[in-house]
Amino acid sequence: MTQRRSWLEGWRLLAALTLSLVALSLWIASMRQFEIEGVRMVIRFTARSSLLLFCLAFGAAALARLWPNAWTHWQRRNRRYLGLSFAASHAIHAVAIIAFAKMDPVGFAAATSAASFIFGGIGYTFIIAMSATSFDRTAALIGPRAWRALHLVGGYYLWFQFMVSFGMRVPAMPPYAAFLLPLLAVMALRMIAMAAHPRGRTVAAG
Repeated sequence: MTQRRSWLEGWRLLAALTLSLVALSLWIASMRQFEIEGVRMVIRFTARSSLLLFCLAFGAAALARLWPNAWTHWQRRNRRYLGLSFAASHAIHAVAIIAFAKMDPVGFAAATSAASFIFGGIGYTFIIAMSATSFDRTAALIGPRAWRALHLVGGYYLWFQFMVSFGMRVPAMPPYAAFLLPLLAVMALRMIAMAAHPRGRTVAAG
């Protein structure tokens, strides 16, 4: 029996999400006349949109295994495009960070550290590598074993980086603890799915 597919799938989904993120980012920046505060608002917005899209992609396989239904099947089918949308969100995030650095070098220096450059750089390296191998041809070039290793290690590294990035703000801004909940939930789902399906370890790489 073939699954009924919606219009918002695959490349259409990626295009719709990317265009929405670009439009929203421009609108947010325009609220402050594209000055530094508007740029910082875009940085915060894209950090949160990236978190949401990452969790949707990172938990797709586990959810489809544990609760198979129309939504989770859609999410699982479109995991690649949700992941690429996450990469698009973080690309906008990077553009906003660069703009922040150029517009307010003193403020940028105060808001960053050597550790943020190092660990953030590693994160972006994983995002680029995972995005580049999210296509059938490039995935075939590196082989299934290398692909699984890259996406497994990269996925868990990015999960950890989100936990640290949002978690370190909790002491000063307790509401930021809410952003840790989807990260903890998606990790719990993956662990439960692996325990429930010990032979389906490929869920860990999704």
